[in-house]
Amino acid sequence: MNPEPLSLLENRLAYRFRQPALLAEALRHSSLVNEQPEAGPALKDNQRLEFLGDAVLNLVVSDLLMARFPAWREGELSRKRAQLVNETQLAAIARQLAIGSHLQLGKGELQNNGREKSSILADALEAVIAAVYLDGGFTPASTLVRGFFSGLLQSPAEAPLSRDYKSQLQEMAQHHHKITPFYEVIAETGPDHDKTFIARVTIGTFQATGSGKSKKSAEQATARSALEKLGEQA
Repeated sequence: MNPEPLSLLENRLAYRFRQPALLAEALRHSSLVNEQPEAGPALKDNQRLEFLGDAVLNLVVSDLLMARFPAWREGELSRKRAQLVNETQLAAIARQLAIGSHLQLGKGELQNNGREKSSILADALEAVIAAVYLDGGFTPASTLVRGFFSGLLQSPAEAPLSRDYKSQLQEMAQHHHKITPFYEVIAETGPDHDKTFIARVTIGTFQATGSGKSKKSAEQATARSALEKLGEQA
């Protein structure tokens, strides 16, 4: 099945691109680029846009949270942001936008139902946010993100915070050691369509590792492992 016309996605985003190539890049998975080495550097995957989109997304959601919950401290804001900005939630938004039907995937990912993989969908949504930012500036990108998340901001009494191990580990490390945990992906295993990422966290001389099917889930598993080793896990 070929990807659907990008104009359909533009309609759902309520944004018309002046540079459609940016949107196409945002939807191009590395599996497709890896299968076409003859295309050279002109054929770019969406990983760089994903990096930028993550930053835009976190900035806008942080601004929303600070305005919505003026009495909350940094730790509460961080946990709530992690509850909102995670692979599961981003993939759910991507499914609402039918982003999967527009993805450009390699044969391996197509055969393995890549259009429905949460990790691929979440990354693509971040890349789309970056594409809007580069095409039209911060205002339309902010409007897009606010449309995704404004309805998810409940009152403190209505919004129990889910467990976010990275935020919990960061609070513990800064409180006890005045150090921010450092994460890095140290290995990738498996074929492109079914990778497992192994991450490591370093806090001074202490280290722990964990694995997951995406870089974000690997970091969460690593943080949980660290908390268990340090005896901080409730």
